[in-house]
Amino acid sequence: MWRRLISFALLAALAACQQRGPDRPPVIARADIAAVEAQASEWPSYGGQPSSTKYSALDQINTANVASLRRAWVWHSGEVSTGSETVDATVGEMTPIYVNARLYGCTPYGRAVALDPATGRELWSYDPHKPRTGNMYHENYCRGVAYWQAPDAATRAQPCGKRILYGAQNAVLHALDADTGRLCTGFGQNGRVDLGAMDYKGEGRPANTSPPAVWGNVVALGTAVQDNMYRNSLDGIVRAFDVVTGKQLWSWNPIPDDISAVTGAANAWAPLSVDAMRGWLFLPTGSASWDTLGVNRLDRIPDANAVVALDMRTGRKVWSYQTVHHDLWDYDLPAAPTLATIDHNGRPAEAVIQATKTGNIFVLDRETGKPLFPVAERKVPASDMPGERASLTQPMPLLPHAVTSQHLAAEDAWGLLGFDTAACRTRLKSLRNEGLFTPPSINGSLLHPSFLGGTNWGGLAYDPATGLAVVNSSNLAASVRLVPRAKFDPKRDLRPGVSYYEMQGSPYVMLREVLMSPLGVPCNPPPWGRLTAIDMKTGQTRWQVPFGRITTSSGITSPAAWGAPNQGGPIVTRGGLIFIGASLDSRLRAYDIQTGRELWQAFVPAPATATPMTFRHTDGRQYVVVNTGGHGGFGTRLSDALVAFALR
Repeated sequence: MWRRLISFALLAALAACQQRGPDRPPVIARADIAAVEAQASEWPSYGGQPSSTKYSALDQINTANVASLRRAWVWHSGEVSTGSETVDATVGEMTPIYVNARLYGCTPYGRAVALDPATGRELWSYDPHKPRTGNMYHENYCRGVAYWQAPDAATRAQPCGKRILYGAQNAVLHALDADTGRLCTGFGQNGRVDLGAMDYKGEGRPANTSPPAVWGNVVALGTAVQDNMYRNSLDGIVRAFDVVTGKQLWSWNPIPDDISAVTGAANAWAPLSVDAMRGWLFLPTGSASWDTLGVNRLDRIPDANAVVALDMRTGRKVWSYQTVHHDLWDYDLPAAPTLATIDHNGRPAEAVIQATKTGNIFVLDRETGKPLFPVAERKVPASDMPGERASLTQPMPLLPHAVTSQHLAAEDAWGLLGFDTAACRTRLKSLRNEGLFTPPSINGSLLHPSFLGGTNWGGLAYDPATGLAVVNSSNLAASVRLVPRAKFDPKRDLRPGVSYYEMQGSPYVMLREVLMSPLGVPCNPPPWGRLTAIDMKTGQTRWQVPFGRITTSSGITSPAAWGAPNQGGPIVTRGGLIFIGASLDSRLRAYDIQTGRELWQAFVPAPATATPMTFRHTDGRQYVVVNTGGHGGFGTRLSDALVAFALR
């Protein structure tokens, strides 16, 4: 699909797009600023802090001097694959952490590495010998690692007094000495805990695609499972272990016991967040199986598609808030919940901000899980599938406004030329289309936003100095069709761009495709990608600009006003900047957070489909680092480069 999407740049032409400018003064959330400034030089966890704000209090690089940012060093992992029978495609989604005066990360083939932050020189590497083929979705990737250190200096000075913890995609949790990269042999079985050997109560095998979360002496992690494959997929069990011994401390299952034998999933595959003061773990859960057919799970599953708060000590559920009822669209919560203190009704409010694939942004009270901005239960279409019972309503935030389009009529069809537009209009007219949450059907239904989102695993960043939440989003339409298995004809039904899903044990197979014109452009109008800033004091959109471009192998780049689908996420800094890669034109960009104006960009070896990070090293320099691996599954240019930038 992405190879077809890239082709539209060959016929690029100008298009207009509206921008919104700043209209109110900044909001100061001093408690959050003070907490981050205490560790200003570091980026100690995947989301910048355990709260996943992706905010840095550094301002050596700022709006006045960012134009002088230059490449400082490049590190090559040596791991690149377009996909073959022996090696799955590589995906560059890793964000390193900076702590203990080192950069730590992982590679597509599952190696954990430590780098010199000033030069990119590799200090140590640990290879778990993860399988390079047969991985989930036939892709090799690792999004990141976690760090733990003993609370007292004497223990920290001992071997494994500082640890790197990560799951190497094949559901094995590793504990490594942070100084040497050697396995901590007292952890689990010789430094490893095999999650695949544990009972996840269903079919398939677990995987780890996101880094663990650490609080005190507890390390917790969710799992990824194979979507749209099994009726009784693996339950989305979250497990916590003792950081020192590897002993399991607790497990929590989002699937109720009485229906665990007939459904599964609702798993937290995306990164997790931690409220360090409360000792609470925040999960973004996904849909139950089958993802697009719910006849086997008509009973309520309140912890699916939900923001869930667990007590990190015991695994006890504190509260849960469901963002999609009885999911039939594969609208998993794809990103870590962002924990921030916002100015709400004139008072500081501890909030959870959750981005979603639908483009909706939910803002919840962190203590209770209740919405801080109004959410209405809106009536949605009924299902026409035999035995299905779609939810009568779905929760829709009145504020903030959705960050992407949620409605597409046939007359809105878009194309480069008349016949192109006509073909898209005909395709849209053939689909069942009653707006957002139109259920899947035998004849085909419109899915807008698509199963890619909206927002995806990059999530959002929150700036406590301005009170702005910044998020990138994609804007694509797709179709979903449940084909009776007895009538399914691969030669007829499987054409280029159509994805096939087995849905074992059901009377149907599922077909999905992003809707593209004959000339290879999306059938919905641009912009196909956006960058949005939301004022968390009011819930209103401060500004929104088209985001992302596509560059073909011949060097032709699409118009900026069109935007483009994107993967990865933003970070924000005290210097008034947003840094984001994500675009398919192989660039890292910096924006002014107050206005959305682009201030700087740099070419990188391949699309930076990862979230960047920043830190100040002991040499006194602030660095911005981004993984530029590209995405083999999307057919983009590939690289093995981790690139660092600093002021010259």
